[in-house]
Amino acid sequence: MIHPRTHLLLVSEQIGYGVFATERIPRGTVVWVLDDLDQRVDDVRAAAIVGPAREMLHRYTFLDSAGVRILCWDNAKYVNHHCEANCLSPGFQLEIAIRDIEAGEELTDDYGSLNLEDSFDCACGSRRCRGIIGPPDFESLAEQWDDALRAAVADVASVDQPLWEYLTELERGALLAAAAAPRAMPSIRAHFRSPVPAALLPGASRRRSTRG
Repeated sequence: MIHPRTHLLLVSEQIGYGVFATERIPRGTVVWVLDDLDQRVDDVRAAAIVGPAREMLHRYTFLDSAGVRILCWDNAKYVNHHCEANCLSPGFQLEIAIRDIEAGEELTDDYGSLNLEDSFDCACGSRRCRGIIGPPDFESLAEQWDDALRAAVADVASVDQPLWEYLTELERGALLAAAAAPRAMPSIRAHFRSPVPAALLPGASRRRSTRG
């Protein structure tokens, strides 16, 4: 479930749609959590999907650590990639804002942390744009992402959390523990799928910096 103080807007014809904040979202805010309406598509089910739905499955899903495809039911599936993303996942099935996100600003992920099966040319426009985003990024950038997450998780207990009730008791307890001791936070590597499986969807590839 995506943060309620967001809405969907067209970014550009090239990129498509994106998710934007309608109000300021402070650092440390849970901005997305995996919920019961999100679909979990395993290898067997994915292999049986044909036609246009096959391309959509590849475009709008990401792989979890078990290799299961996650398809978000709401606008979360339109969150775009950015090489200086403002949202990351701290080893739990959720994401937090790693810096303040101002009203009107787009919420972004780093797709390098989503167990990519192939590479794509990035169009994020960041001064730190990596140019090509691909499977090797997860291992090479995990420590950098963890540093940003440890700084942000310290604010979890002091900011408004509209999605708090959708977290499990275990997730709430773990986040509060990490807020008190950020070094205890589970690494983003908890999501790493190793080895990254061969593409189930021949010919399909994320070539743009967007899900939208």
